[in-house]
Amino acid sequence: MAATVDARGLSCPQPVIMTLDEIKKGNEKEIIVLVDTDTSKENVIRAAESQGCRINEVSPEGEGYRIIFTKG
Repeated sequence: MAATVDARGLSCPQPVIMTLDEIKKGNEKEIIVLVDTDTSKENVIRAAESQGCRINEVSPEGEGYRIIFTKG
């Protein structure tokens, strides 16, 4: 089961901080992050990749984006 981080409505750096916190928890291998701005999308992707995560999917969802990545 994937962990979900709902960072919609939050401005940077909050989505990145929430994503990094979830990565560090280490509970789930797959993480889904929901954001609602292009800037948050790019920053979350960059942060996840910097932690060795592999981006599996970035897709529009509503007025924002769904980012799915796996750790390790």
